[in-house]
Amino acid sequence: MNKITRKGFLKIAAAAAMSGVTAGALAACESASSAVSGAASAGSAPAAGAAYIPGTYEGTAQGISSTVKVTMTFSETAVTDVVVDTSGETASYGAAAADELRQQLLEAGSAEIDGVSGSTITSDAVMKAAQSCYAQARGEAVVTSVQLPTGDENDWLGAEPDIDEAAITETWDTDIVIVGAGNGGMCAAAYAAQNGLNFRIIEQNVAVQDTRHWYGAIDTSAAQAAGAEPCDRAKLLSEISRYASGKCDQRVVKTWINESAAMHDFVAGILEGEYGWTCEFTSGSEATWPAENAEHNTDYLYPVQEHNYMASETASGMQRNQAFQDYIEKLGYSIDFSTALAKLEKDDTGRITGIIAQSNDDGHFIRINAAKGVLLACGGYPGNPYMMEQLDPLGTSVTTACSYSPADRGYGIRAAVWAGANLDKEAAPMLFDRGVVPPGQDAGYVDSESAFGGKAFPGPIRQYNPGTQPFLKVNRNGERFANESSPYNDIVYAAAHQPGRVYAQIHDDNWYEDVQRFHTIGCSAQTRNGGPDYVLPKMEEAEAAGCFFRADTLDELADKLGFTGEAKDTFLATVERYNELYDAQEDTDFGKPAYRLSAIRKAPFYGCWLGASLLTTEQGIAINEKGQALDTNNQPMPGLYVTGDMSGSFFANNYPCLMAGVAMGRTMTFAIKAIKQMAGLEEA
Repeated sequence: MNKITRKGFLKIAAAAAMSGVTAGALAACESASSAVSGAASAGSAPAAGAAYIPGTYEGTAQGISSTVKVTMTFSETAVTDVVVDTSGETASYGAAAADELRQQLLEAGSAEIDGVSGSTITSDAVMKAAQSCYAQARGEAVVTSVQLPTGDENDWLGAEPDIDEAAITETWDTDIVIVGAGNGGMCAAAYAAQNGLNFRIIEQNVAVQDTRHWYGAIDTSAAQAAGAEPCDRAKLLSEISRYASGKCDQRVVKTWINESAAMHDFVAGILEGEYGWTCEFTSGSEATWPAENAEHNTDYLYPVQEHNYMASETASGMQRNQAFQDYIEKLGYSIDFSTALAKLEKDDTGRITGIIAQSNDDGHFIRINAAKGVLLACGGYPGNPYMMEQLDPLGTSVTTACSYSPADRGYGIRAAVWAGANLDKEAAPMLFDRGVVPPGQDAGYVDSESAFGGKAFPGPIRQYNPGTQPFLKVNRNGERFANESSPYNDIVYAAAHQPGRVYAQIHDDNWYEDVQRFHTIGCSAQTRNGGPDYVLPKMEEAEAAGCFFRADTLDELADKLGFTGEAKDTFLATVERYNELYDAQEDTDFGKPAYRLSAIRKAPFYGCWLGASLLTTEQGIAINEKGQALDTNNQPMPGLYVTGDMSGSFFANNYPCLMAGVAMGRTMTFAIKAIKQMAGLEEA
């Protein structure tokens, strides 16, 4: 992922115009820091020829667990002494870094230092506090940095910032504001640009965000060209509603079903027409579980039509979002990078009239008036541990690794809720059964000084793709506990009832033949289609991380996996029982289809411990079928539209992972829908 440069986002406004910002947590859509200014320093200025007003100045900033204080003494030309107080930080990390940070500040001649590895948050706080000292010494505004805009462990939402008019030093006027240059935002921008609309798109990072390549769309021109049978749309609507336990808005789902084909035609028109890419289309038997599964899960799994442009992107060197950026720039538009959402603005009638944004380069505020509306496409909240723990305690408890964008911290969601929007009441995490970890590691957060919010998931690998295969899985007692032939998140939720909320996966050297017979679909098919050339490097990577083991005997494998005593005996007995079920071609214990059973007899034997890998969250702001945000009475909020992972009304409980690409198809369909609505390109 491309992220904003470390020094860039740490710059804090020092201009006197900033003195009107009210102290409080300033939220930024996917932003990492915020600042407020106090009173100007006595109207003083350095003497002629001097850089600083001699004296001693103090600055503070919020660290990981305490307020960090920096005291700096200046002569007219240089810093002569620095005191760094990090005594309230974690003893082995932030507190221990004080001496090195002090030395860096003395040598740097500025507040922009490298910091100390492993003490990122404390280092950032020291730099912010030092910037305040420099501002005071130059006779500028006294800059006081406040707590990171994340809420806290007891209140994920926090308070909306109160930004004084004097702090807003720039105003932009446009028709449409798009917040976020990710999958939804870039699709919206490309559509707006193609139609010659007046819009601005802002992104708090310094580059467009990573592309999620696959997207689901229904009965497209690609499907027709491939000779695919038309989808049973009523059945698809029913299945998505069933996945959500009926907690979705079926009218919202129908917008995707009915308008995703037009979305695909738009995307194809650019990627194929402008850039010569070729769509990889998947449907039919490749996207469907084998017929043998039907007797066990009748009508439970429903394939959709999947589209992917990844292969062509390899030759071009671009991802889809980068191609969209190139496309809009050729049409005369640009992306305002390093510009983060601070809050939404509305008039006396409640209509959203625009936003206040903050420059991450120098901290100044910008009012962006949007005559026709605002589209929020800021992502979910997987990178915010406060929101994860409070909004999705179950998903958090079974997760061992992550593959999310670290910038997805829920700031767009928070800004919308501050403005009166209705957040879905139930979590919907996108969990993949691929979070490989060493033996003995529990699921859930571990303390991490260098991570945002001081917490991180322990898995060293983003996703171990073979973890999805329906091999034998056992708990720490050596017991089998579930039918392993299931959608990705089912096994990790089943592990919520097991010791440590993790499980071991076991298979033998016939694994390649087994995965061909298993015929898993969606992204797990990479293991089947990639074969040994794809899988063996994955195994070696996990092995090097101490998370994957191979052995010549099952007894040896049990030892490597950490089974001892009665648990080891149970483990060996479980493998023997599993072989008996395979021989009988009937799983009388948990009902797994026979074609997904496998023998464990041919050495070497393989094993690893797994939990969930969190990709993103789908709990978002409630929307209607037009993409409009809904207020807490489920009435449309004039002028506000939402798409992508921060939009709701579509998923609940989980993500229907076996309907490959449905979330991304939804994201891009509603991105276009919102632009059409705001621009009057269809009936409002």
